[in-house]
Amino acid sequence: MNKYVKYGLIGIACIGILAAIVYFLKQNSTPTQIYETEELERKDIVNKVIVTGKVIPEDEINIKPQISGIIDKIYLDEGVDVKAGDLIAVIKVVPNEQSLNQAAGRVRNAELALNNAKIEFDRNKALFDKGVISSQDFNNQKLTYDQAVQELTNSRADYQIIRRGSAGGSSTANTNIRATVSGTILEIPVEEGDQVIQSNNFNDGTTIATIADMNKMIFEGEVDEAEVGKLHVGMPLEISLGALEKNKFNAELKFIAPKGVEEEGAVQFKIEGDLAVNDSTYVRAGYSANASIVLEEKKDVLAIKEALLQFDKDTEQPYVEVETGENEFERKDLELGVSDGIDVEVVSGLDEGAKVKVWNKLEKKTDEDS
Repeated sequence: MNKYVKYGLIGIACIGILAAIVYFLKQNSTPTQIYETEELERKDIVNKVIVTGKVIPEDEINIKPQISGIIDKIYLDEGVDVKAGDLIAVIKVVPNEQSLNQAAGRVRNAELALNNAKIEFDRNKALFDKGVISSQDFNNQKLTYDQAVQELTNSRADYQIIRRGSAGGSSTANTNIRATVSGTILEIPVEEGDQVIQSNNFNDGTTIATIADMNKMIFEGEVDEAEVGKLHVGMPLEISLGALEKNKFNAELKFIAPKGVEEEGAVQFKIEGDLAVNDSTYVRAGYSANASIVLEEKKDVLAIKEALLQFDKDTEQPYVEVETGENEFERKDLELGVSDGIDVEVVSGLDEGAKVKVWNKLEKKTDEDS
């Protein structure tokens, strides 16, 4: 073989080997893992808390009997609008045998006392007319007689109240249960024939009906202790009802409980807000509701997704990595502001349009994969 041909083949082989080495180095110098980026943008960020609760009337009045007995007749139904004084039900009195016997005994004693007082009065009157006794002695006897008359009247009235529920009642006397306020009857928890107990110092008594003004509604909910410190009376609330999904109602926070209640390991504080009810929308008592309370709001600020943030292990300082070249990134420490749980305000550390590394690694496809 000609030596020039031989040298030529050796040169071609060397060039091929060099080309293969260059290709191999190039392939190995390109990372197989690349990262996506997201640009810093301007957004409106609203930090708000959602409170679950219900809508209830501001005041609910329980109508209770002033005497024990049995429900004889119910005249109205639940959901009916009433005015103060309207008759709701009547109670037939069932007297207590012992109390009735004591009252009857008091009447008999009063009758005996009156008979004795009348005899003494008549005798002293005759003596006074003859001038035997003084005017003062006669007046004292007349006072005793008048007191005996009054005692008999009182004892007979008490006997009638115990027996029939009214001093002027008939043999079938009933006690009338009337509305004490104007509003809507929310509930009548008793039925005709039910026995009811009067309200007294030792017993709340049986509720005959519950009445409320449905034009004065409030939102009642519970806030976690981590959020209650950010609230203050007078804050606006936006109320959404589960039963009226298309309607939104405005409210104003009027009460924050000074004491929390522990529920399942977490301390909850009750809050209340006055609800502005539309005349065209009927809101029923007990609707489940959510109240949206804006704690802080920023408009048109630089923001990134919270998922892009990293935190220094030692200082816990938030930072991100910003693209400086093809698949090359540089750490940038940040000062953050308002967050809504998804996006967070960037106060300093980045400029608008900066491309921030997304921490989902993507495998670069090789020739073999394709």
